[in-house]
Amino acid sequence: MHIQDSHWSSASALAPSGAIGTAGGNGRGDGSRSTPLRVDAQRNLEHVLRAAREVFGELGYGAPMEDVARRARVGVGTVYRRFPSKDVLVRRIAEEETSRLTDQARVALGQEEDPWSALSRFLRTSVASGAGRLLPPQVLRVGVAEDGTEVGGGGIADEHRVPQQRVQPTTELRLVSSDASAPVGAGPADDAGASALLEVVGQLVERARAAGELREDVTVADVLLVIATAAPSLPDAAQQAAASARLLDILLEGLRSRPA
Repeated sequence: MHIQDSHWSSASALAPSGAIGTAGGNGRGDGSRSTPLRVDAQRNLEHVLRAAREVFGELGYGAPMEDVARRARVGVGTVYRRFPSKDVLVRRIAEEETSRLTDQARVALGQEEDPWSALSRFLRTSVASGAGRLLPPQVLRVGVAEDGTEVGGGGIADEHRVPQQRVQPTTELRLVSSDASAPVGAGPADDAGASALLEVVGQLVERARAAGELREDVTVADVLLVIATAAPSLPDAAQQAAASARLLDILLEGLRSRPA
């Protein structure tokens, strides 16, 4: 498992989905483009994004851009023409994965009447998609306040919208990857996406808790850590799927409340 917390510079611009282009597209070098990509350029972009998801999922966000280029079978210069800095690529991937998780949570919330079924569906779908290996660090930060209450979410949601997730960034315990020396931060776009995820997962958690199906001490941060923990990166796809399913079954049992 890779809990991502590297190459997350707050100074980087997050390029809008579907609008990534060459630095020369507008002269600013910010990864945006005012004209549509050619067919071959669009294909290269898709290869780079797919490769980045695979490489970062396997090695963490500390993996070099050269690894992404090799996996995409393009030159590293091609990668940098699409994404002028590694931070821009990292943010693009994390933004997409956060959005995917949010959509999965909303589907579970809207289609499952039983609170526990909704929560477990979200967890199973999210783990199967492998999104847990690409979660941005601000949604995985957990800490303890001075009164002993668990806090999390990196300062991007309040206790009313995310049950039992009071935010106190100054007391948080950062979960870091192998590249702990890299700068870490979150811009407004990152906060907005992560806040949406925390809000809808908070609804799943609150419903399951109110129904007596979820342990009282389980928080939104715990649920997201389950997604990250139950998504190991193994070389064999079948082995990885089996390991993820087995581990998630065990973790789900740990989340459920027990009769007094």
